[in-house]
Amino acid sequence: MVYLTRRVTFSAAHRLWSEYLSEDENYNVYDKCANPHGHGHNYILEVTVRGEPEPTTGMVLNLTDMKRIINERVVDGVDHKHLNHDVAWLEGVIPTAEMLVIKFWERLTPAFEGRLYEITLHETENNYASYRGPEA
Repeated sequence: MVYLTRRVTFSAAHRLWSEYLSEDENYNVYDKCANPHGHGHNYILEVTVRGEPEPTTGMVLNLTDMKRIINERVVDGVDHKHLNHDVAWLEGVIPTAEMLVIKFWERLTPAFEGRLYEITLHETENNYASYRGPEA
């Protein structure tokens, strides 16, 4: 089995806030990330597929196709956006890195036809979340 990863970057703003918590609880949980106007990150998104290289091409998946799919299904919709307000498919989602990898998985998995293995989202140099889909 070969694992192939494509790395892309995008910039976006978000605010971490839960409607299930009081104002004080939100500030206690999310601290400065609860800023009413949000804050931004330069995200790094890594998408990994798996499979056996096809004998005729030597590829698991053409990287040009992989780039197009990632851009069309995720990056074009989130780049230079406020994730809480500008992205319809994130409506009602607290845009933590953990929730974003799940939502990105949901958007990408149909296009990769069972080959999607893992999504990793780096929010900062020190913080990232990875997701390998729902447990079977």
